[in-house]
Amino acid sequence: MNRNLLVTALIATAAFGSSVAASAQTAATTTQRDVNQEQRIENGLQNGTITTRENAELQRDEAHVDKLQAKDLKNGPMTAAEKTQLTAAQNKASRDIHEARTNGINGNPLSASSQRAQADTQRDINQQQRINNGVRDGSLTNHEASKLERGQSHVDAREARAGANGHVSAAEQRRIAQAQNRQSARIHRERHDAQTKG
Repeated sequence: MNRNLLVTALIATAAFGSSVAASAQTAATTTQRDVNQEQRIENGLQNGTITTRENAELQRDEAHVDKLQAKDLKNGPMTAAEKTQLTAAQNKASRDIHEARTNGINGNPLSASSQRAQADTQRDINQQQRINNGVRDGSLTNHEASKLERGQSHVDAREARAGANGHVSAAEQRRIAQAQNRQSARIHRERHDAQTKG
């Protein structure tokens, strides 16, 4: 009897903690989590615990998260249901990063392909940080952040396709860099236009 009560209490606590985390999700916290997760991926690429192929799979997760953010932020503040769905997607991405870093499959961080993936991921970190800074300082409205997260989703998806075979070629990296350059220009434009968060 006591054991059943304990299990029920643990389940209720876990459910409550998950709903609290979801309700606390804001544009600023969700974009900061993007930065943190891309940094964890970059750290794994740099120390070899994440391979180029694993990076591609993780970038597919990040593209999904960014796509959800774009949809959820489009019309202003996120609803409770949107926050819950987004938190679940970010939690899955986090678990996948942990799994990739601890599964014993290692890559060569000095290979040309890994170096290209590292450069692309570092740029993701920088661009996500610029979006997060804009959300935090009010220079980006939720609608503008939505458009920029849609752009990040496209960049992440391009990275996922490039590394799906375990190798990122120089030509693939050039195409990713072009997409990132366009995204960078959009971030600059949106952060410096007349619209600000009220």
